[in-house]
Amino acid sequence: MKKLIAFGFLFLFFACSEEKIQPIVEKKNVSGELPSHESWNSKIIFTKEGKIKAVLFTNHLQKYDEKKVTFLNGVKIDFFNKEQKNTSWLTSLHGKVDDITQDMFALDSVVAKNDSGVVLKTKELKWRNSDQKIVTDKFVSITSPKEIIEGYGFESDQQLNNYVIFNVTYSSTFQDKKKQ
Repeated sequence: MKKLIAFGFLFLFFACSEEKIQPIVEKKNVSGELPSHESWNSKIIFTKEGKIKAVLFTNHLQKYDEKKVTFLNGVKIDFFNKEQKNTSWLTSLHGKVDDITQDMFALDSVVAKNDSGVVLKTKELKWRNSDQKIVTDKFVSITSPKEIIEGYGFESDQQLNNYVIFNVTYSSTFQDKKKQ
């Protein structure tokens, strides 16, 4: 029994006196700047003069101070009018915010809708903070209760009430059954 106790003390002595082993950190996996802020399931409220302009929901947010950009995964934005009424919505798989201009880019499977039944679908959309317009030079499809329009290049107010497609490739209108 004494030999077992002595062996235990020797084992502890040598185990405690050994040099600590540093873990190997693979620097090749860490490239460039790391995010200065990161959050999950975030809600960001944009206001102007105390009134809500938009509410952004995102599954994952990464803010980079040096690059002055914020990356978003799983994006949903609610836009509000002057009366604080939620009038339009936008969703996309990914997004990016230019932290200098506050312009927002919706990327991949972008869908925007308004309360009048207008639905916009595209691959990429930019919301310009300076004039609060949404624009793209990509292919877009607009469906409303009255028409379907497809084409390249698009500009609209953020409520999707006044929009222009610059290079129309398809257009169709629906007949109102009450007029027939």
